[in-house]
Amino acid sequence: MKLACTSGAFDRTIHRGDLTQLEFIERCARELACDGIVLDVRHFPRTDDDYLAQLKKFAADLGLCIAAIDDGGFFAGDASAISATLALATRLGAPLVTGRLLAETARSWSEQAEILGVATGQAKAANVTLALRNAPGTFAAAARDCKRAMKEADSAWLRVGLDVSAISPEDGRALSDKAVLLWRSIDDPAPFDAPAFDAFRGTLVLDDASGDATTAGMQNALRNIRNALATRELNRT
Repeated sequence: MKLACTSGAFDRTIHRGDLTQLEFIERCARELACDGIVLDVRHFPRTDDDYLAQLKKFAADLGLCIAAIDDGGFFAGDASAISATLALATRLGAPLVTGRLLAETARSWSEQAEILGVATGQAKAANVTLALRNAPGTFAAAARDCKRAMKEADSAWLRVGLDVSAISPEDGRALSDKAVLLWRSIDDPAPFDAPAFDAFRGTLVLDDASGDATTAGMQNALRNIRNALATRELNRT
């Protein structure tokens, strides 16, 4: 299992101007020793070819993979907005785009299903997998909701980016075979113990819903995860 940090965890610091996107990437490599990064679409100062080439090269030089592009409005957007995010992922070499479905009170399920159809069609054309992130109050709150979305979309390009801090262990097990990304909140007080994901070879992303994470808080969360993974590996041998 690889460990990554999302720029969304530092959203407030970035929006205050105290941390640039490139500085975030350097922090992940040098201070947090992450394996990868997830880049939030809100934090791109530019998306021209020169800047994206610089960003991609900078991450590669630091030994970081760009695990995913996170777009909070991806499954609410129109076709042009969806296309723009997928193009961003393609240009950066990110294999995944992740986002949450709409709140159940925002639109009808039929409208959400229509957006899913547009998104998965474009994802297939772009060769980018969509990692649906579960969240309370949305059309993907529980395992049955995520399964409904995947069944409705009927596309191999729609999988789950499972937030293990926002779903029951039973639902986690029910979705483990469809997970291409895992999320965990640094505020989650429970020890990281997810035996359903022992065989998971992808990336676990550390996040802070408040967007006000500190380097020390992220370091502590990563340390706890690494210790839990190491202990589990030792116990297995």
